[in-house]
Amino acid sequence: MQKYPVRPSHRANLSPEALERILKTHFESVGGTGPERTASWGALTRLSVRADGRELWVDVTMNPKVTVEVASETVARYNRFLEETCGYTTKERAKRLKKATVAPVPGE
Repeated sequence: MQKYPVRPSHRANLSPEALERILKTHFESVGGTGPERTASWGALTRLSVRADGRELWVDVTMNPKVTVEVASETVARYNRFLEETCGYTTKERAKRLKKATVAPVPGE
């Protein structure tokens, strides 16, 4: 499971209804109950999302046995979904993830 920070201007997208609406824009087979919403498309056999405070939690199950074209389109749709929901581009998300995972070295 991966968590993504959400820009303050995009936090309204964390409601289950908003997540469902955005998922329908980018994927098929959207559903879910309670705070969690699920979808699937292409190489994504299951995409599960839910809000947790100011963050978006995402759990992904992929099918590695798809064509390169389907895999590429799946990644593109997934990144567009995250950008619309969180407000950060792929590059910004990668930079934030890298910054969050770098632990300080003791003694420096």
